[in-house]
Amino acid sequence: QVQLVESGGGLVQAGGSLRLSCAASGRTFSNYAMGWFRQAPGKEREFVAAISRSGDRTDYRDSVKGRFTIARDNAKNTISMQMNSLKPEDTAVYYCAAGGNPIVAVSTVAYWGQGTQVTVSS
Repeated sequence: QVQLVESGGGLVQAGGSLRLSCAASGRTFSNYAMGWFRQAPGKEREFVAAISRSGDRTDYRDSVKGRFTIARDNAKNTISMQMNSLKPEDTAVYYCAAGGNPIVAVSTVAYWGQGTQVTVSS
């Protein structure tokens, strides 16, 4: 089992920034690819960003490329995502996820966090 706890969500104006963090506990953190997904009201959960077990590869959905940056610290069992130039369409509950390589789809996720709300006002 892997337990994931997100933090850092909140309310921000369009153009602003937020930094999400996820702390993992349980099984060996470095054995898992990690990622962030989001789910807006009435929509399906979607992939946002992923990072490989060693941190040498990252993937992003097209709409966040150049604005979001995912990172991991295997010594601290944490991942983070810096979100810049936020847009109202980024509003969603953001979920930390752990699973196999690559973690770019819901079907590849083995463990989920509880989610953290990000709201971007226009």
